[in-house]
Amino acid sequence: MSNLEASTGNWRFGSEAFPDTGRIGAWRDAVNRIGLTSTVTDVEVGLTGTIACQTSPLGVLFAQMASGAQQFVRRPSRGDDGILIVKHVDGAVTLKEGIKTTTLNSGDMVVACGAGFTLDFSTSFRQLVVRVPRLVINTRLMSLQTSKVLHLSGRKGFGLVFSQLLDAVMRTIDTLDSTELRSIDIALSEFLISSLVEDPGRVEGNGPTSMQTAMLQRLCQKIESHLTDPDLSLTQIAKEESLSPRYLQKLFQSGGESFTSYVRHRRLERCRLDLQNSQLASMSISDVAFRWGFNDAGHFSRAFKEQFGVTPREYRQDNPQPYDEAEPHHVNRGWPQEAIVHKRQRAAVFPDADPDRSGSRLDALFDKSSKHHHLQANENTVHWGYFSKALPAVLQINSGDKVTIEAVTQHGNDDRERMIDGDEGMERIYRWTPTSKNIDRRGAGPVDASVYGRGSGEGFGVHILTGPIAVKDAKPGDVLEVRILDVLARPSANPKHAGCCFGSNAATWWGFHYEDLLTEPKPREVVTIYQFDLKQDRPTAKAIYNYRWTPQVDPFGVVHSKMDYPGVPVDHQTIEKNMNVLKDISIPLRPHFGVIGVAPRETDLVDSVPPSYSGGNIDNWRVGKGSTIFLPVAVPDALLSIGDPHASQGDSEICGTAIECSLTGVFQIILHKRGELEDKPFADLTYPLIETPDEWVLLGFSHPNYLAELGEQAQSNVYEQSSLDLALKDAFRKMRRFLMTVHKLSEDEAISLISVAVDFGVTQVANGNWGIHAILRKELFDKARL
Repeated sequence: MSNLEASTGNWRFGSEAFPDTGRIGAWRDAVNRIGLTSTVTDVEVGLTGTIACQTSPLGVLFAQMASGAQQFVRRPSRGDDGILIVKHVDGAVTLKEGIKTTTLNSGDMVVACGAGFTLDFSTSFRQLVVRVPRLVINTRLMSLQTSKVLHLSGRKGFGLVFSQLLDAVMRTIDTLDSTELRSIDIALSEFLISSLVEDPGRVEGNGPTSMQTAMLQRLCQKIESHLTDPDLSLTQIAKEESLSPRYLQKLFQSGGESFTSYVRHRRLERCRLDLQNSQLASMSISDVAFRWGFNDAGHFSRAFKEQFGVTPREYRQDNPQPYDEAEPHHVNRGWPQEAIVHKRQRAAVFPDADPDRSGSRLDALFDKSSKHHHLQANENTVHWGYFSKALPAVLQINSGDKVTIEAVTQHGNDDRERMIDGDEGMERIYRWTPTSKNIDRRGAGPVDASVYGRGSGEGFGVHILTGPIAVKDAKPGDVLEVRILDVLARPSANPKHAGCCFGSNAATWWGFHYEDLLTEPKPREVVTIYQFDLKQDRPTAKAIYNYRWTPQVDPFGVVHSKMDYPGVPVDHQTIEKNMNVLKDISIPLRPHFGVIGVAPRETDLVDSVPPSYSGGNIDNWRVGKGSTIFLPVAVPDALLSIGDPHASQGDSEICGTAIECSLTGVFQIILHKRGELEDKPFADLTYPLIETPDEWVLLGFSHPNYLAELGEQAQSNVYEQSSLDLALKDAFRKMRRFLMTVHKLSEDEAISLISVAVDFGVTQVANGNWGIHAILRKELFDKARL
């Protein structure tokens, strides 16, 4: 049985699941499953990689891959494994075919049937690999042999259409039913036939004519619809198609296979797929065989072993069940295609940025020789709605320094009187007149608001982030330890509310609840304003009033019918306040910072909403006073930013926000160099890790590194392709890896401990890249406390 034949089903691979020492081997094994060989070696540590596979009912495998620089080799074969298509998406790559080399452009495809080739990536990359089994292609290519690798340009003509077909399949494959996927299989095989026979030099032998090929296609479709009939025969099909049995047999023989052999192969292929189907796990092997027209279980078992090299029972045991993902909760909050195209066309990332942002105006604020810095929040020290490795630092510190950081909420204008008025820093950040804004860019979208016209940045990212802070000598591969020493509420500066602190909770259009409302009007967005009682031993929050969002006109004259752009002033003359809401209910405060993250390496402008390996919008209330968060450094100087302060939040952040408020935190920031990480709990860190006095909290996401996994349109697609199933799997894999590497448990020991002692919770379903956290109590290891 070929490696490709053994590797069907829907499955995902993520390097996050494996310790550093075993990651390369696991990656090579995963690559082998889709028909390639990676030449990356164990010496090349730090490699990350993701593979997401989908398989059609007829066994066509579609695999999306993303990883770092390396070589892939496709070994020559007889062609029994079918045809392999590799579509290049992005990255620098050279195709090597013997002594011939070709540079591939985005969209180009490599098609090989039996021939070998090498893909040499000199940078990080993404590619789509499609494996079409020989049996799916039917008899139409049975006599076709290829002596070379076919290179198709994805920029024009036939290649462009083929490339776009593959793109469309990958975008929709989760939503297609079996009938639709069968049509895709047929279309794909037609494209392959057309591409392979375009060059007459690639066809050898006396294969079927074009007329015979068309008839064979019709016959194969007819056979497919009759596979479940145990009485299916050549005579029956010939009669239905008004052909003589002898002519029909010759048609199949012109392709190098008999009618009987073809039917047996198709039935075996269908049975093989059913043996991997988790929904059919309770069906006996005999019933699977009978389902597809076999009427003798012993004959089926022998034929299966002859075809695939193992018995049906061995195959079912050795091949994991396909991973059935829950239907994702779709929220259209990402970048439309127009924004992506527009962003590509812009030469400057920050046309509105001050090149002297970290210059003399800020020098006076900080004593460079000090070990404790104070970073105030104003229009010069915050960035709104995005992370960027290209953003100049507003402060540079040394490892071990302490920093008092003012973090302010993006919801201040929900009640300007209580949360902005009289506060100089907040007023400067929020200043917006009919002619200008102090901070124009709000989000990672285009500056000129060419998509929706909502405003600069388009609101693709909403958080006001203080920073970035450069940590001296921080380099990719290091780990940044951020200790939260204290958290203080930012009081109202309005004399009418002196000494009081306030926050806002908005039940928004991106909340999980929004399409599941019971009462009218539907839909609706509701803002609830809270006041904090900080005088008691356990501070609490009480609701003062709430109101429904009404269309608001910003100072530039743009109407916002929904909460679709951060910082829009709410005219309280247009709303109706409902007083005495949540009467007699006090909510214990859990002050924490929703966003703590370093700059990602993948691109220059990253929406602040979805969290990722670099931290960011984690929204876990455990990131408060007394806790520590560890972050893998992705770019030089780390470029740490902090924001999205919350007074309290429940696990899941179900309505889209917490009690959003402004807080000031005291942090100590410690840099751990890559070469000094051995034997530390974060020695093998590729994700955000939280430590509290009593627990380790590991953060799983639907997509551990969505920017690399989902590519150019990641900042839109992540909102449509997240699920709690994926996040739970990621959290489980990270916890398993943590127990095996940090506590030296075997895999069996780790799995048992996870099931009986580790608590999994929903971190958030509000941020596009959904989160599940896994909590490990330190007391379990009292004898070897970390």
